[in-house]
Amino acid sequence: MSGILRRLKDLLLTENPEMDAPDSEKGSNTCGGLTDKSSSPVIPDEFRCPISLELMKDPVIVATGQTYERSCIQKWIDSGHRTCPKTQQMLPHVVLTPNYVLRSLIAQWCETNGVELPKRTGCSRYGKACGSMLDNSGDRATVDVLLQKLSSGTAEDQRAAAGELRLLAKRNADNRICIAEAGAIPLLVNLLSTPDARTQEHAVTALLNLSIYENNKGAIVMSGAILPIVEVLKVGSMEARENAAATLFSLSVVDENKITIGASGAIPALVGLLCEGSQRGKKDAATALFNLSIYQGNKARAVRAGVVSPLMQLLVDPSAGMVDEALAILAILASHQEGKIAIGNADAIPILVELIRVGSPRNRENAAAVLLALCTSDPQHLVAARELGAYEPLSDLVQNGTARAKRKAASLLEHINRSEQPPSS
Repeated sequence: MSGILRRLKDLLLTENPEMDAPDSEKGSNTCGGLTDKSSSPVIPDEFRCPISLELMKDPVIVATGQTYERSCIQKWIDSGHRTCPKTQQMLPHVVLTPNYVLRSLIAQWCETNGVELPKRTGCSRYGKACGSMLDNSGDRATVDVLLQKLSSGTAEDQRAAAGELRLLAKRNADNRICIAEAGAIPLLVNLLSTPDARTQEHAVTALLNLSIYENNKGAIVMSGAILPIVEVLKVGSMEARENAAATLFSLSVVDENKITIGASGAIPALVGLLCEGSQRGKKDAATALFNLSIYQGNKARAVRAGVVSPLMQLLVDPSAGMVDEALAILAILASHQEGKIAIGNADAIPILVELIRVGSPRNRENAAAVLLALCTSDPQHLVAARELGAYEPLSDLVQNGTARAKRKAASLLEHINRSEQPPSS
């Protein structure tokens, strides 16, 4: 593995010869402007790119779940590699997903430690350093030709052009910028209503890939894409429905979009995909539902759309591989009164107690959170939990759980102790 990382670092040095130079030879624009190691705070390892070992400016997640600095991993991919440098696993796809959580943590760390927040410096749109597919295809002219086919070509031309734009937008951030600025988004939105299933799949997937670039999210929403995407989610092919759900998730990263998407009728359609979709479709639907339900107004929408029943089914079917997702959504919904009632009516207490007993650390944590919400809202749930033997697994969770799980378990034990009748004399 170290050999692979060294090889990649050599590739990067061809573009940034200062990267591995001694501190005395480096310019003042290295990560965050830190050049005096004797007085600089130690950068946490999880904030460093595994390739360059520098503080990440634009962390992105690859298909294996590992996070890298965008420019570093893009250079690796553009050099023809299809493996994850850290794990050596094959990458089933090369879509780079922004790690917003880590980026926020890095910003907080920089502010706390008085470190200048690293500037996100992308490659020049047509620069060779990015290895852009557009660079090898006539730059902007290539996109313009494809857009001409989208707007006035035959049905076959539109299908082919949408497919090419889908692949170009998947490749890298520069392509996403170029395609959006060329005016592709409104044309792709128009194709969402085409009767040609394959063209529709290409169009919604191209919008998904374009939405990965943060600045494109607003343009997609402003182009009126939400309602057509929801329609694809309802009646498209399974591939189109899956990618429509993933697009809604990507757009919902922006908080105000959670409100717009929630009001568009998307939530019942996502619940439908959660019930009847493919394995991938169910996961895409669950991810979007989780993100949308963070907004308080969408919790009731999800409950009224019937989301609790399929979530409970996923909890008792480990072969579906979605216990984590189902519990995470239930933990959010349990903070809403309608959610508490619906979960309680679904006979959740025995399942939650069992998950606290045998689940993974994250599952035990979320199960305890849901159980606490139910027990504090209805004393009958507390009695049921006590009679099902919740005391022992909760006591173990207080000792061995995550910090949040320990708090939830301790509170539950306190409620159980208070509810017990004193022994008769």
